[in-house]
Amino acid sequence: MFSSLHGFNDVSKKFKTACCTDDWVDRMSHRTTALLLVILGVIVTTAQYGGGTTIKCWIPAQLGKDWHEAYTNHYCWISNTYRIPMLETIPTEVDDRQDAEITYYQWVPLILALQALLFHTPNFIWNFLNYHSGLNLRKVRDLADETQSKNPKERQDAIEAIANVIHKWIKVSKPYKTNRVHQAKSKVAQVFCFYCSKRQGTFITGLYLVTKMLYLVNVIGQFYLLNAFMGTGFNLYGYEYIHALSTGALIKESPRFPRITLCDFEIRQLQNVQRWTVQCVLPINLFNEKVFLFMWFWFVFIAFISCCSFIKWMYKVMFKSYAYSFVKKYLILTDPNLELSSADKKLLRRFAEQYLRKDGCYVTWMIGHNSTDLVVIDLIQKLWSDYKESFKPRTQPDMNSHFANSQNDMKLH
Repeated sequence: MFSSLHGFNDVSKKFKTACCTDDWVDRMSHRTTALLLVILGVIVTTAQYGGGTTIKCWIPAQLGKDWHEAYTNHYCWISNTYRIPMLETIPTEVDDRQDAEITYYQWVPLILALQALLFHTPNFIWNFLNYHSGLNLRKVRDLADETQSKNPKERQDAIEAIANVIHKWIKVSKPYKTNRVHQAKSKVAQVFCFYCSKRQGTFITGLYLVTKMLYLVNVIGQFYLLNAFMGTGFNLYGYEYIHALSTGALIKESPRFPRITLCDFEIRQLQNVQRWTVQCVLPINLFNEKVFLFMWFWFVFIAFISCCSFIKWMYKVMFKSYAYSFVKKYLILTDPNLELSSADKKLLRRFAEQYLRKDGCYVTWMIGHNSTDLVVIDLIQKLWSDYKESFKPRTQPDMNSHFANSQNDMKLH
């Protein structure tokens, strides 16, 4: 039993660290929402095809045999029924009846699967494209996560290994030309948030901001997708439900999910074709109504947090001083009494804005967001100390002492 629990722990740990190169808002979309839609799709499929009653039609006495009833139920399920309010007259024109058809209830499991796929698509794009940044974010994140279970010596060695990887990545990604084209690209990278360039240090952050925008566009587009799929103004579904509750109106039957519908079918005989209109009940719509009502409120919640997260990252990417504030914050956490001289502040700003740049700040943020802030503190401290060390002037040999040593050697000889 303990071995099975240990194996389950390993699997859960691998699942936890599989795609953790984003924040919790992104995971609410591509992981939680996608999984929720898949579960709802399985439940709806089981309710429709698991032996339950999907549709039940009332047939006239002339069609009172069992196989007539079974044929009517099957035909009306695979064809589109239509809704006419009970107090209204049924139109005589076929085109008027077709305009009131309900075309969605047979395809609910498929539309839920399509929605789950669309919610996961931005994450697929992000994982596929960030690999081209030159840095394997998953491996860096895994190395940082492993430092939490090591002793101080091994932890320090792991931090140094991560810092060396980041140093090499930054060195390889540095621009190799300094001309007017490079200066123009640098200005564009500072102003245009979605500019993705490895040489300008904006590839990962620009790509991540585009991914954030895709999450927001996707969840807003879900309302229009369901509106086109259902054709019943799904955009206002939740609002109308809240309004009905607040006004005390009794919600007996939603026009979007009618429980009683009509079905037309024709029976071919030897001499003529007879057209029949029967009344049917759709028990599945009792469940569909609750499913789509929950989805409406859930999508509103996901749209709200996705919008807030997108605006937050727009601020981080647009303002150049954010990188300096980010690095300075973690250095102060290392030493609350830290006082930087004017030269150190200037060098620290250069370290944040010209060395780490936006992509380097994102990597350190990603490590801390998915592990602990202690790892980020140690990592930034190591990167900063290495950077300062590279700017120290090399010690020159003392010429006077060298001359004195030469005279002594001559005297000895």
